[in-house]
Amino acid sequence: MKSLFTLKQAVLQFLVGRGYYVSRTVDAKRLKKFLQQVAPRETSKPLVRLGGNSDGGYLVPDDFVGIQACFSPGVSAIANFELAMAERGIPSYMADHSVDGPPLKNPYFDFEKKFLGVTNDDVFITLQDWVKRKATGNSDLLLQMDIEGAEYAVLLDTPDDVLRRFRVLVVEFHGLNRLAAISGVELIEAVFNRLAKYFDIVHIHPNNCAPVLKLGELEIPSVMEFTFLRKDRNQAAGYAKTFPHALDEKNLPELPDIVLPKCWQGCAALPPS
Repeated sequence: MKSLFTLKQAVLQFLVGRGYYVSRTVDAKRLKKFLQQVAPRETSKPLVRLGGNSDGGYLVPDDFVGIQACFSPGVSAIANFELAMAERGIPSYMADHSVDGPPLKNPYFDFEKKFLGVTNDDVFITLQDWVKRKATGNSDLLLQMDIEGAEYAVLLDTPDDVLRRFRVLVVEFHGLNRLAAISGVELIEAVFNRLAKYFDIVHIHPNNCAPVLKLGELEIPSVMEFTFLRKDRNQAAGYAKTFPHALDEKNLPELPDIVLPKCWQGCAALPPS
């Protein structure tokens, strides 16, 4: 037993010394339960594709009437999604400290050189503060967020009254392979459990920019785009049944596509542990 313990400690020290994070693996039953809980639902509003046919394009419920504004943290070299909002008369509030502005000018674009985070200072702004300054009143909003892993902290930090103002959330979640570890699944469960109080997941699209983690019969794409519709806007009850969706496109055209694995599909039965 002592030699086994010494071996484990040596392996741990070796991995940590080379920058690897080590945590206990999650129980398969717990992981399967989570996957069933986040399986995409049908939507009473048809999904439309906004933002082009590759990276930066997302599927969103066709339910835009009455949306006051789009909040779009994370600015890239394209702004096709925000242009689609502008075509519908919806302004986009954009924020990113790593760039000096959006890739093009448009009267419907408003930019702040700040990262979205959990503090308000010269570099960061909270979603709560941003919304309260830019979108006064109680009208519905849309959030399109791709902030490279900071989405978990932002969504946990945002008060319920601010979250409920968003009719639609389009969020790219990073590091989903951390679901395999206890420390990772606890954080990710906390975020999705919070969102489940107010929103239905109505679409999931794996981003083919990152690999798929395989755990027995389970497969976990590392990066995926989730579309949420607030529950009061959705009258459908069943699980989505068609994967990929007819409007799905590869994020990176030069790489093989990743179809949402069956273990993420509520209509596909998971084998018992």
